[in-house]
Amino acid sequence: MIPYIKFVNYPRDYNWIYELIWPQSSPFVRTINEDIYKTWNGEALINSKWNTYGKNYYIIIWILFMSLLGCFTAVATIPQQYINDDTRKNLLIASIVLGLVHLNYEIRQIIYDPINWIKDFWNYFDIIAYVLPVYTSIYWLQTDIKDVQLLSFSCLLLDIKFLLFLSVSESVGTYFAIIVIVAKRIFYFLIILFILIISFAHAFFILLSPDTDFSFEKRTNNNDPNNPWNLASTYSKVLDDGTIDSNPYIIQPPNENTNMFIDYRTAIFAVYLFLTGDSSSLTNWTYMNNPSLVILIVLFSFLIVVYLMNLFIGLLNLEIDKSNDRVFLLIQKAKILAEIELFYLLPNQRRLEKWFPEVIYYCADVDITRAEVKKLITDGRWSNEFPDMKKDLFKKINIQRNPAEVDLRKLLEEVQSKLKNITYL
Repeated sequence: MIPYIKFVNYPRDYNWIYELIWPQSSPFVRTINEDIYKTWNGEALINSKWNTYGKNYYIIIWILFMSLLGCFTAVATIPQQYINDDTRKNLLIASIVLGLVHLNYEIRQIIYDPINWIKDFWNYFDIIAYVLPVYTSIYWLQTDIKDVQLLSFSCLLLDIKFLLFLSVSESVGTYFAIIVIVAKRIFYFLIILFILIISFAHAFFILLSPDTDFSFEKRTNNNDPNNPWNLASTYSKVLDDGTIDSNPYIIQPPNENTNMFIDYRTAIFAVYLFLTGDSSSLTNWTYMNNPSLVILIVLFSFLIVVYLMNLFIGLLNLEIDKSNDRVFLLIQKAKILAEIELFYLLPNQRRLEKWFPEVIYYCADVDITRAEVKKLITDGRWSNEFPDMKKDLFKKINIQRNPAEVDLRKLLEEVQSKLKNITYL
């Protein structure tokens, strides 16, 4: 029996209309705590609610989302010559309707508890994942313009949202839990890494940005070594005597990528590429004539690429070992169940006795229970409360003697043997 009596119950008195806007909550909804789901009782509670109604409603929500994903992906991906205008408009209208259905539940969550909604990062992702496809579909219908940038980001967010739907399964959810838990624990390390990247980008920007005005449309001939025209690829004639003509025969016009340190934004991106192993943005300068550039490259490669990135990998391994993905999965399921109860179940469904009983019973394997009890006693987490009940439990799971008592007897025997060896004067 789960000791949380009336933990999942909802108040019997309610207003049907009021419940649709501000539904009443149960202690289960108000108390999603990690300590509860570290125990068998918490896991049994989640499994009971999930098997009773949670998985069925979750499948319905998933089917609605797959309909949105299918309609929007089809209209965004299928070439226009293979789809007529009427079909395209119908798919866009279906995407708008299905997106608004999902968006409705997000808005209800904001109205119900705006503070907790703001605190959860995934709520921002969810609302953007629904708003962007709806806006893109409306824009396409109104203007008849296919904005590929909006379509690409909309499809990306919907595809990631599809992956998040799979997080409730243990096979996928375990890896998702590790990703999220580790990301939270190394968040401040990533902030330090980001500050160092923009700091080096600032240094490279000051060192390599042009000192004179220039234009990409007209060649600027000067002695500025950072001028993109002086960094562009040139091709010269070889004269009859074997010498090379000092005047270039062909010049490849430069662009914004010739010198990525013209702008501070592209300078940050160039340093990020350097972090990933792409140093092409720094190869336009000769290193022998630029000792300051060499010093910055060596400092960045040693401090960031070698030291911090290897430290980062080591931290990832440590945090993965410490992460409790099982508890994380149960908490995620608890949050999903809370959302289903509040925003998907009708008010009278939240009062069904078969779904929300006062007491929940569950079956536990005898061998697993015996091993868990011994582990609790060994770890010192076995309390002395309810001694008669625990004696009965030891009898049922076939533990002949309380392991804690065995340890005390051994300690007493050791003390007595030591006392015998004492020589009295």
